[in-house]
Amino acid sequence: MKAKKELNEELSRRRFIKNAAAGAGAAALAGIASTQLEAVQANQISKWDYQAEVVILGTGGAGLAAAITAHDLGVDVLVLEKASEAQSGGNTRVSGQGAWCPANFNDMITYQKALNDGYPVPEDVIQAFHTYSTKNAEWIQKIGGKVKLGPTKGEFSEFPGAASTIVCWPGEGQGEARLWNVFKEAAVQRKIKIVYETPGVDLIQDPKTKEIQGVVAERQSKKIYVKAKKAVILCTGGFENNQDMIRDYLLMPCGYPMGSPYNTGDGVRMAMAVGADLWHMDNQAGSGLGFRAPGNGWAFGGVSPRGNGYIRVAKDGTRFIDETIATKHGKIPYHGIYIHYPTPLPVHLVFDEPGIKGGPICRSGFMGWNTIIEHYKWSDDNSAEIAKGWILKADTIRELAGKMGKDPDALEKTVAAWNQSCAAGKDADFARPPDRMAAIQTPPYYAVELVPTFFNTQGGPRRNKNGQVLDTNRKPIPRLYSAGELGSIFSYHYQGSGNVGECIIFGRISAEHAVAEKPWS
Repeated sequence: MKAKKELNEELSRRRFIKNAAAGAGAAALAGIASTQLEAVQANQISKWDYQAEVVILGTGGAGLAAAITAHDLGVDVLVLEKASEAQSGGNTRVSGQGAWCPANFNDMITYQKALNDGYPVPEDVIQAFHTYSTKNAEWIQKIGGKVKLGPTKGEFSEFPGAASTIVCWPGEGQGEARLWNVFKEAAVQRKIKIVYETPGVDLIQDPKTKEIQGVVAERQSKKIYVKAKKAVILCTGGFENNQDMIRDYLLMPCGYPMGSPYNTGDGVRMAMAVGADLWHMDNQAGSGLGFRAPGNGWAFGGVSPRGNGYIRVAKDGTRFIDETIATKHGKIPYHGIYIHYPTPLPVHLVFDEPGIKGGPICRSGFMGWNTIIEHYKWSDDNSAEIAKGWILKADTIRELAGKMGKDPDALEKTVAAWNQSCAAGKDADFARPPDRMAAIQTPPYYAVELVPTFFNTQGGPRRNKNGQVLDTNRKPIPRLYSAGELGSIFSYHYQGSGNVGECIIFGRISAEHAVAEKPWS
């Protein structure tokens, strides 16, 4: 019972600190000196390398939806992409390919407010969001995609309105970039210009009017000046691979994406430099804990041995949770609310020989950076990963503890207590189901270090119902828009397929309003 009390105290402390950190806002970002957060002044630009009426940063679902919409409304569009073409597409490309496309507007308003759970979003933003969410399937079909409506799937099924949630999938099925390919093909057919390996690094702002007039980008270490005659739309994704931001805003020592490693918070930094307010910076849609190979900017999800003979242990060598608990995009139930999965790092997965013999402890699914882009195949018998040092191996628990960097006495005590619980058929500490319990008693013994992993961060510049980025006075920054997970509508809970749905929604909304701007020159 002591373990439960400690968990309660730790999670309560973390929730308090998270709330305090969220209130700190833009001023809290460590690792970026104030001198670096300055916009480039438009009157300093003597020559433009590119120009377009609407300039968009990013080729994920948000960027392509915005580009397609703006093009179809008759304006010249230029898209800048940080990655190479082979690795472009952001998180949308490596997602499960579902998009939120509900049919019942009123139920979705109710459900969205329940998802906010104490972190309210303005009513007019919610109204605009679901005015468009109910048309997502229609829009996908309009640009040439086939749509298959999935079963009703309100992730938080106990919330009011959840029963009306519908997810639409590309007609060919889940995963394998199928929906993103529809977006990309639509952009290709329209001959929308995309410049790869050219990340935006600064916004160009008129010092008097505060209008955003372009973007400074980089290519092969050279500055590129891009003029946006009507507006700039930031679709740069989140900060899943920015360790400073993860420490500052998510209160984790580290964290890694299962999606695009190119999401390093570039849009957050650029928006801050022109005075943007931030929201939802402490929220993320995760899976919990996964494995990151040394040197990788991305992580494997779904790391677990076959069978039931495994536990997760915290920094002090003790268990801290029911290891079989299902998360809702990284959140678990806790005294009537949901909280982020705890991460008392360093965390290790501990198991024995039957777990190794059961097959690969990491199984590729139908989504994720590894599956879609890297194509790393985990060895069937785990031998390659043991040889790499990814999986630690030892003849005794004490020896294993030394390799893990944990107290040998503590780990021996934890494993002994676990084995006793298995013999008794009852987990007294965390109530893990008896049919999901098996002793760890057959040497050799193994361990894998786990790290926080997530699909999306949700924080970024605050936006209004028109997709305009707002300053710290909640006023629109002229000619600056955003879409996608960069400042997402999801303030606390996250509905599966919601971010891809949001890419379409605010990609369209932002583009429509950007197109309506009068050219500044």
